[in-house]
Amino acid sequence: MRKLEVFFDYTSVYCLMAHKNLAELLPQYTDIEVVWRPCESHPQPEGRKRSDLCIQGLFFATEQGIDSWAYHKRIFDAIFVERVNIEKPEALARSVRKLIDPDAFLDAIKGGAYKQALDDANEYAGEKAGVQSVPAYRLDGKKLDSEENAGVSKQQLIDFLQG
Repeated sequence: MRKLEVFFDYTSVYCLMAHKNLAELLPQYTDIEVVWRPCESHPQPEGRKRSDLCIQGLFFATEQGIDSWAYHKRIFDAIFVERVNIEKPEALARSVRKLIDPDAFLDAIKGGAYKQALDDANEYAGEKAGVQSVPAYRLDGKKLDSEENAGVSKQQLIDFLQG
């Protein structure tokens, strides 16, 4: 099984589009397993909300056995459809209540239980994987990096997966 590392940030519309493209394409590549690598965009674009609580929530949700795809969809919908203020822990917890116990979720993100995991994820993305912009992909020693303010096109992703 080949491992596809997917580096993303919840607040990027380019990551939202990339997530939708990957969800559509992945069933054609049964030999690929996704390894989610959430990270904050560096440097943080002006005016964009920080997604660090969403990322910490992903670590908690994954630990609780919640499907990653379902969590991603819920968070992207909260940000881009419902316009939830994801920097407010209580609002974020309410937005995931159909997936996970909101009180336990809130305790985890407010208590900083996954802050170190977030720091480690950011360090891995920036220093070990060389990610400059999200979305970004790593597979079989190859890299596909997002163009600044352009993302990754569906065709670029297809070409990369076919390798």
